[in-house]
Amino acid sequence: MNMAWLAFTAGLLALTVPVQWGLAGSGFSLTASVTLLVLLAVHAQFVLGTLARGSAAWWLVGVQAWLTYLPLALFGAAWTPMCGLLAGALLLVAERIRSTALVALAVCCGPVLLAAPRETLTDRGWALAGPVLGLMEFALVSLAARAQQLAAARTDAIRTTVALERRRFSRDLHDLVGHRLTALVLKTQLIERLVEEGNDKARLEVCETLELLRTLAGDVRAVAHGERRSSLEREMSSARALLESVGVRCQIRVSCRELPGDVADALTHALREGVTNVLRHAEARHCAIQLLEGDQLVRLSIKNDGVRPVRRAGEPGQGLMNLTERVSGLGGWLEITAVRSGQFTFSVYVPQINKRVKLTNAYEISTP
Repeated sequence: MNMAWLAFTAGLLALTVPVQWGLAGSGFSLTASVTLLVLLAVHAQFVLGTLARGSAAWWLVGVQAWLTYLPLALFGAAWTPMCGLLAGALLLVAERIRSTALVALAVCCGPVLLAAPRETLTDRGWALAGPVLGLMEFALVSLAARAQQLAAARTDAIRTTVALERRRFSRDLHDLVGHRLTALVLKTQLIERLVEEGNDKARLEVCETLELLRTLAGDVRAVAHGERRSSLEREMSSARALLESVGVRCQIRVSCRELPGDVADALTHALREGVTNVLRHAEARHCAIQLLEGDQLVRLSIKNDGVRPVRRAGEPGQGLMNLTERVSGLGGWLEITAVRSGQFTFSVYVPQINKRVKLTNAYEISTP
């Protein structure tokens, strides 16, 4: 774009040289200089308006036409090069409104002077070169406009990419790290209770907590680098172990052997969010997790008891909003059902799509 502007500016200055040279010996050099400055200002305003707003006031082209032809009667053939600027302006307008008539006018605005009654009013060479000069200016201005549009599009793309990456980082940080932190809090509370009771199981819980910390550190690195570390089978085993550790009887049933990659990833986050909500918002004694498929749909449901009564309704949490975004992107949806007896069911439905990830077995696990 800078090169186009340099060429455009150099072209304007180059056109002023033959005009000033031709009028140097006449008595109109000062008047010609002022008229030339006005013409260049009008033309520059039209071109800048075209670039800045995509369109400019058409009356500027009319003023430029008057300043191109009327001074010929006073300044003579030395003023002929100015036809090139008028041709360029007409071509810019013709492109904007898709007018072949204006293209024809641009081609004729220089050669039409050959029909002047006196040869002293026209420089034949500059008259014939007028359309060529106009075409060159049109090409340079169009190139600058395209470069400006591409720069704006690139800026928008960068902003969109940054916003999406910020959103991904925030969502993954909440979904991955938030769940691990909840588990760490529960593990720490359990260790504290076991130590107070002098229970030998405290050492085992400390080892599991250290392993959870290592997993958390890996999750943070994965989020930072945009990697996917989630595994549906591994997350189910982790959910069962975590629920067991806090005294929740867990039953897991899986009846599908393979899942599309994106579906497995979304359900992994759904499972993590559901288990986190069980631990945070309920005093559950029993939790049933089911992963079933049928009619081209995969359903993950998490049902638990011990739901605490809600004092007042509020906005959905960040985790549910993140999960809704993930699932809706796959054409799925969420269903939440709560009954007065304290039963709560959290279900996720996702269509089967794309590449499949094979699960090791269809199995059913129940822990006492």
